Amino acid sequence: MAKVAVIGSGSWGTALSIVLADNQHEVKLWGRSEEQTNEINTNHTNERYLPEVDLPNEIEATTSIEYALEDVETIVLVIPTKAMREVLPQIKEHLSSEKTFVHASKGIEPGTHLRISEIIEEEIPEHLRNAVVVLSGPSHAEEVSLRQPTTVTASSQNIEEAKSVQDLFMNKHFRVYTNPDLIGVEIGGALKNIIAIGSGLTHGLGFGDNAKAALMTRGLAEIGRLGMKLGANPITFAGLSGLGDLIVTCTSIHSRNWRAGNMIGQGKSVDDMLEEMGMVVEGIRTTKAAYELAKELNVDMPITAGLYDVLFHEKSPQEAVAELMGRVKKHEVEDLKLGESDPLNKLEP
Repeated sequence: MAKVAVIGSGSWGTALSIVLADNQHEVKLWGRSEEQTNEINTNHTNERYLPEVDLPNEIEATTSIEYALEDVETIVLVIPTKAMREVLPQIKEHLSSEKTFVHASKGIEPGTHLRISEIIEEEIPEHLRNAVVVLSGPSHAEEVSLRQPTTVTASSQNIEEAKSVQDLFMNKHFRVYTNPDLIGVEIGGALKNIIAIGSGLTHGLGFGDNAKAALMTRGLAEIGRLGMKLGANPITFAGLSGLGDLIVTCTSIHSRNWRAGNMIGQGKSVDDMLEEMGMVVEGIRTTKAAYELAKELNVDMPITAGLYDVLFHEKSPQEAVAELMGRVKKHEVEDLKLGESDPLNKLEP
């Protein structure tokens, strides 16, 4: 049995706590709200985020980071990207020895363009972290909390620690693979939220399956294009943290990014949508960060650029779609690095 602190008591943090408790680990779940903490400890529910789900009695909630970190071996971060810089220094204050950091958040920081593992490495000194592991894949919290079959990937520069995290979480409902491509896993998990906003937007506009399929396919091409520029393995984007996560986030009403896009497509402003959602929509900040990064690295990401204009420059969704469809003609595989003998090189540009 391991002792684990889960930092973040939203839907995903609570769902992962259920997995850990089912595996007989000692789980302390940290959140900011006294009311929510009391509900979890007294009623064993978290109705705001996971309604009608009974939580294992073994999950202990707390608003004290110091208490949550007592004697733990692993710290699981399940907080929005924008909260990382605030919460990590609080964690550092209470550490005296190495811990394994697992993050299950999906985003890129605007301005710095850092992945979450890089933010952790900046905020937590090397002598206090054994390894940084990302846990990512197609995994709606609502379904995980009901113990429905789910598969995810654990990735780290330290593959042995990724295997340890695999052992920590894996059970008959929650299958965990490992992947050494930390960059690809993080980029796939972050950028799919952008495409999910676009997928919801097409639904809000009244478009059908053709538009959704086109958006997801060309969106995956954009994710791979930027990921490979950063050093990712392209095969990763055909896996759970790439294609798998893209499918689940772009096709389900469980996805808050999809719901956000759907509202915007129906005519709501970004501010009105966020007020109605009442929760963080990670894909909005990631759209800004990815747009900036693509410009910096000279990577062509037209879907991301179109969504950036809709989200931050009040361009109408209809105008963004028209511009995407009216772009200069291209052949589909021109982004691939082809050998000289490849017959596709003989295609007209």
